Amino acid sequence: MVRKRKSKFRDVREFFMIALAMLIGSFGWCAFLLPHKITIGGIAGIASVVQWGADIPVQYTYLIINGILLFVALKVLGWKFCVRTIFAVLVFASATSVLRGVFAEHPMFSNEPFLACVVGGVLLGVGVSIALQYNASSGGSDVIAAMIHKYRDVSLGRVILACDLCIITSSYLVLENWEKVIYGYIVLFVMTYVVDYLINGMRGSVQFFVISEHWGEIGSAINNDVDRGCTVIEARGFYTGKKVGMLFIIARRSEAHSIYQVIDEIDPNAFVSQGAVNGVYGMGFDRMKVSHKKRTVEEKERTKE
Repeated sequence: MVRKRKSKFRDVREFFMIALAMLIGSFGWCAFLLPHKITIGGIAGIASVVQWGADIPVQYTYLIINGILLFVALKVLGWKFCVRTIFAVLVFASATSVLRGVFAEHPMFSNEPFLACVVGGVLLGVGVSIALQYNASSGGSDVIAAMIHKYRDVSLGRVILACDLCIITSSYLVLENWEKVIYGYIVLFVMTYVVDYLINGMRGSVQFFVISEHWGEIGSAINNDVDRGCTVIEARGFYTGKKVGMLFIIARRSEAHSIYQVIDEIDPNAFVSQGAVNGVYGMGFDRMKVSHKKRTVEEKERTKE
């Protein structure tokens, strides 16, 4: 029962964070970019170009195209990603329909388009990063990036960059203003940098070595409270010769604070060593993105040995 309650609370918290991410992204788009007619990438960029060219509100185009794209992504990414992304798309579209009217006549930094595109790009990047961290996205090129990233170890920011450059460039056909297109490039590069920086920071892993007489209690608490596994290594003090259990733990960087809290509550005098880890694969972490062809060659080489 306790585990189920924790799982439900975790799901509610994650959906709240996804909604918050979409609100941040929608605010950055509606308050800083749309009023200045600065194009962004992805479905939102297409929707803005359609609005300026055909006077169709951005939220309608955004919902229709994302619906088609998510139908295709369903088989690749699974229900968990798509349900959360559908939720994110609905929140983003709803927030956009409200904020677009609020800031249409009162844009932020009305006389500073460069500053507006930088701030808007940062907010959009923050929103996309938070959503991707909680296994969702705002749709569009984020979904394409997630599908590619599932099978290839490619930078998410670079995938989004490649998908969006053409969309921003095509806005010239409607706006006929290269200055606006260049501002769009600036937004894209700012957003790409923020996504890469935050995703790499949040998805990074750390390893712990914990030596304590209460290693069993600490390990159980980390298993149950942090929901992270531990490995027990039998160790012996060189000077005292005393046997002691040493815990080896691999965790996300975002979980480090919770692990320290657990250790401090049980044994404040425990010896703890923390180190950064470049890559962790399997057992709840990332999947090794190796092509089938390459894997076959490696298997043949092992067979020969």
